[in-house]
Amino acid sequence: MSLDKGLSFTQEITVEASNTAIAHGSGKLPVFATPAMVAFMENTAVKCIENDLDKGLDTVGIQIDTKHIKATKVGEKVTCTAKLTEVDGKKLTFEIEAADEDGPIGSSLHKRYVIDPIKFMARA
Repeated sequence: MSLDKGLSFTQEITVEASNTAIAHGSGKLPVFATPAMVAFMENTAVKCIENDLDKGLDTVGIQIDTKHIKATKVGEKVTCTAKLTEVDGKKLTFEIEAADEDGPIGSSLHKRYVIDPIKFMARA
């Protein structure tokens, strides 16, 4: 496996109605939903390593510990950065930060496991 700690990736989205707590059923306000932020963070971690992961392998999320500290309104931009901080065999650890135009909105410690998708699906 050719993954080295220190890899990082940043991406940005604009909050839309489909990203809100209303749309996700996690609340009644038109703000960036915690489940949407978590999915965005996990996607950022996946993209962080996708070009460095050995061919034929994939990863699955096994843990995510998230804090969502600030609301973000529809139309605002959210930037997310994932950094690979530890490689322990097949277990990968990421530190992830999300911010809107006014500053930090959340953070996560996320773990993923490198898998062979064919073997994984045979056991599912």
